[in-house]
Amino acid sequence: RNRPEGKVLEPVGVFEAPKQHGKYETGQLFLHSVFGYRGIVLFPWQARLYDRDVASPVTEKSENATGHGSKEVKGKTHTYYQVLIDARDCPHISQRSQTEAVTFLANHDDSRALYAIPGLDYVSHEDILPYSSTDQVPIQHELFERFLMYDQTKVPPFVARDTLCAWQEKNHPWLELSDVHRETTENIRVTVIPFYMGMREAQNSHVYWWRYCIRLENLDSEVVQLRERHWRIFSLSGTLETVRGRGVVGREPVLSKEQPAFQYSSHVSLQASSGHMWGTFRFERPDGSHFDVRIPPFSLESNKDEKTPPSGLHW
Repeated sequence: RNRPEGKVLEPVGVFEAPKQHGKYETGQLFLHSVFGYRGIVLFPWQARLYDRDVASPVTEKSENATGHGSKEVKGKTHTYYQVLIDARDCPHISQRSQTEAVTFLANHDDSRALYAIPGLDYVSHEDILPYSSTDQVPIQHELFERFLMYDQTKVPPFVARDTLCAWQEKNHPWLELSDVHRETTENIRVTVIPFYMGMREAQNSHVYWWRYCIRLENLDSEVVQLRERHWRIFSLSGTLETVRGRGVVGREPVLSKEQPAFQYSSHVSLQASSGHMWGTFRFERPDGSHFDVRIPPFSLESNKDEKTPPSGLHW
């Protein structure tokens, strides 16, 4: 960590062998293999990963409903984790990733449309570098001691409190990670994770909200910079919206060998219970040339069984 007297290395724990099979348990400490932050696993999710880079030869030749040749990608089960990020590391990953948060729709009587719990992220199994620590409070996050407690008889020695179990159960429909979409163009891999956030009534109509998390990753050694985004948003109500703009979330990130990835979240609302999104990111090379990177198409689906709105602000 950077300190006034210079850069100081501090031991945080002892690395463990990454799991090739099975999953990590609640309370597992880890370093993020791409973003480098310290974190702890709250609970695992089984998601469907639609990876357009590994479509089988049979499905690649299939045709879609419009008759155009297209890859029909089948989802494969993949483990992701809801995790807490150590607050001490957030300032150091701000150029590579927004300090991720889980966003909720506020209750009807709340003046804000959205609220977020910062320092929460979803992490793929292969991004976890597990370690152990003798520190009883190894992660600094306001929810750490509310969600977890130290138990030296367990492995890992941090177990879920009833608060964590209740929070997960109560907000399950809005926390649930179900689909992950991935595609690589010109050595730039785009991963999209959409989340349904709920429905609100506005001016005698229903408005459905989704959050989506996007990770851009440069798999090559050439430096590239994101310049533009181009989205197409189709709603089941029959509308097709085009959104163009500079960069993403006010940034035009540079992806290099030293900092190969950038991650951010955004939101979209429709006046229909489902829809689709797709598009491209335009990148610039050092010589000034540009190329477009596909954003894998993904569906926006609402939960069939609407439940009580999430209440992440109240414990």
